[in-house]
Amino acid sequence: METPRQEIHIKIDNPISSSKELKTDLADANPVVLMSVLRSLHAGYFRISLSLCSQALLWKIMIAPDSPSMSHLHSKLPSMAFHLLWYLALVTQVSLCFLYALKCMFLFDMVKEEFLHYIGVNYLYAPSISWLLLLQSAPMMEPNSVLYQTLFWVFAVPVLTLDTKLYGQWFTTEKRFLSMLANPASQVSVIANLVAARGAAEMGWNECALCMFSLGMVHYLVIFVTLYQRLPGGNNFPTKLRPIFFLFFAAPAMASLAWNSICGTFDAVAKMLFFLSLFIFMSLVCRPNIFKKSMKRFNVAWWAYSFPLTFLALDSVQYAQEVKDPVGSGFMLIFSSISVLIFLGMMILTAANSNRLLRRDHVLGSATDPKDKQKTLSLNATNQS
Repeated sequence: METPRQEIHIKIDNPISSSKELKTDLADANPVVLMSVLRSLHAGYFRISLSLCSQALLWKIMIAPDSPSMSHLHSKLPSMAFHLLWYLALVTQVSLCFLYALKCMFLFDMVKEEFLHYIGVNYLYAPSISWLLLLQSAPMMEPNSVLYQTLFWVFAVPVLTLDTKLYGQWFTTEKRFLSMLANPASQVSVIANLVAARGAAEMGWNECALCMFSLGMVHYLVIFVTLYQRLPGGNNFPTKLRPIFFLFFAAPAMASLAWNSICGTFDAVAKMLFFLSLFIFMSLVCRPNIFKKSMKRFNVAWWAYSFPLTFLALDSVQYAQEVKDPVGSGFMLIFSSISVLIFLGMMILTAANSNRLLRRDHVLGSATDPKDKQKTLSLNATNQS
């Protein structure tokens, strides 16, 4: 009888080569992860810093010692919480700006595509708005300081530059009519001018403030009437971005704040703008089915709920300080509470859905404008036939 032979295989691993391969894989993985983040990032992510910065401004006004209507809340809203919120807003804004600057360096074609997109171009105002709000809520700088005024111009010049590009093409370019391109996100450009107007008024530059205010309000009227008529351009607005409808009342609320800073008092014009924003807010709240489809999955567009409500809360605080009656105080408490609760809710939802936060947004990465989209669809239909 023959005994079956068994072969024994001995494998010797080289720990040195394995460690080298591991280090190489990690080194190769880091740039891949960074490029993936940069491809997913777009200017719409500045909605997060916009909400943080506007919330910091709200807390600054609420805990101000010269706010008689808020005197009973001074002990409940310590200044330490405001400072922590402001520094959190600063870190978030710096981080987003750093990442977007890297995208401009390494993925400039995608930035150019976003600049040409009929929705994405409006959110290029968002970094300047965030910086201006952060500057106005700064706890350590006075409006009359040289540093404050210098930073104001650094953040305001991009707004004027984009105004020249965006508003100028509506006047002169035959292929990019406002009636075809107007969408709720177009109001971000209006908010940028109004935030800059409030910042100029805080420094005492009333002529500059009036210039920015008039520029913003004239275009707000044009955009609002265009959207109110529901022209063909409104049909190209994606369902997932419907939270941006809250910008309809954010613009008049910010206009009321800017006019209050220009005049130094919450006069009849500021009150009319406040009541307009309040009416539009109630009109949207009474129609929750508009937002039903957009709320199925978490999206960074949900942050568009937060900062418009904060602008309305800021408006209600200024109104309560002016009228000094139970109705004004009720508005202030209701909208301030809603604003803080929505803000905290968005932070919790963002942390819980962090795995979905940086995903490629195909809405901003598709057609550059509705006409291009229609051409693409017709071309595909022709090819299939």
